[in-house]
Amino acid sequence: MQKLGTTLSSFIIDEQRKLGNKASGEFTGLLNDITIACKGIANLVNKGDLAGVLGATDSENAMGDVQKKMDLIANDLFIDALENNGHCAGMASEELDEVLTLPEGKPRGHYLVTFDPLDGSSNMDINMDVGAIFSVLKAPAGKENPTAKDFAKPGTEQVAAGYCLYGPSSMMVLTTGNGVNGFTLCSSIGEFILTHPNMEIPKDTAEYAINSSNQRFWEPPVQKYIADCVQGEEGPLGKRYNMRWVAAMVGEIHRILCRGGVFLYPIDERNREVGGKLRLLYEGNPMAMIVEQAGGAANTGYGRIMEVQPNGDPHQRVPVIMGSKNEVNKILEYHNVN
Repeated sequence: MQKLGTTLSSFIIDEQRKLGNKASGEFTGLLNDITIACKGIANLVNKGDLAGVLGATDSENAMGDVQKKMDLIANDLFIDALENNGHCAGMASEELDEVLTLPEGKPRGHYLVTFDPLDGSSNMDINMDVGAIFSVLKAPAGKENPTAKDFAKPGTEQVAAGYCLYGPSSMMVLTTGNGVNGFTLCSSIGEFILTHPNMEIPKDTAEYAINSSNQRFWEPPVQKYIADCVQGEEGPLGKRYNMRWVAAMVGEIHRILCRGGVFLYPIDERNREVGGKLRLLYEGNPMAMIVEQAGGAANTGYGRIMEVQPNGDPHQRVPVIMGSKNEVNKILEYHNVN
């Protein structure tokens, strides 16, 4: 008889028990709510055009990005899963202009949740990797309707972070501040099963991910680093590098967790005034927590991502350099020199 393995639900309960008297079932319930949303999204992503969910809408999100049908569907699935069970006090989504307060009469919990419900949604139409990213923060005590200011906490205050990758198989990768673990969705029983315990990022790498079409807009330190990578064994870095780019942060970071590498979305001349390209609450902080918990490093080029002080804008942007620790430190040396 085949052994089932550790389910995500039982893993979360075991983690809760380690906290002893400090733990309550509310946190476990919250993560289960997020899991339900991710399962619903996985089901639709796997069906693709058979479910009529491909293509764009006529709307844009808060950042001016054209929204895909699945952006809105995934956003609604997260909201539906989180607003009814009394585990969540408020939400912030990349797809919404403002933070979301719960309807009157809905029970309030002690946690705030931020999420990018479908990272890389442009990949849906070509059947490539997409995913959901989420972060959990403590809610302010005694406040029924948290505001954007209550979400404005540095990444060091995150309680948990994770993502769900929808690829050849669906995987949930989660950290509660005690390492990183990966769970694969078993469709036959509808459960995430622990398949990648204690994920660790190799400290060294010869692989980088960056959108090279933006090269002319990069700052000199990034220009110089990539130019040195391209020179290979004959260049100052003394080794051959490979470049990867799948246009979905979830896919890039998952590859780095599995085999190492660095992911760069640096500040450039087109986004300097707004601070960068990726969102601090929905992408930068949760992915930085995951990467650091797996032994990697996450930096803006000017400081640790999780120490960036939020400015109160739920859509604040930051530059991102994260992945294998020694390679990130090498990139930071270019910034210091220049």
